[in-house]
Amino acid sequence: MHKFTDQFDIVLPVLQSKCSEFRFFEYDTVTPEDVWQYCIKKKWKKKDIGDMRLHEMVNDILALSPADYLTYHQIEGFKGDQWFSAEGAKELELLLRPSPKKPDSI
Repeated sequence: MHKFTDQFDIVLPVLQSKCSEFRFFEYDTVTPEDVWQYCIKKKWKKKDIGDMRLHEMVNDILALSPADYLTYHQIEGFKGDQWFSAEGAKELELLLRPSPKKPDSI
């Protein structure tokens, strides 16, 4: 059985290829580690990664679309937002504050 990091190292060329594809579509910030984390947390959440075959991993990585990745990333971002923390409360107040009225121009 491979260790977790061994599996990452084995599929690293495929992860790098997927990142190159994302850069082609102008998603420049995606790293191989980001794609790997997506697969672990989303694609393979209910699978035992130690029992997966190499071709299954490669297929899942290559089948990943930028839209799938970005949707997942946005949802994770929403989960992480702390609107009721001190900093979040300030941001929420700014968002909900009515804009100042402009003087009427005649």
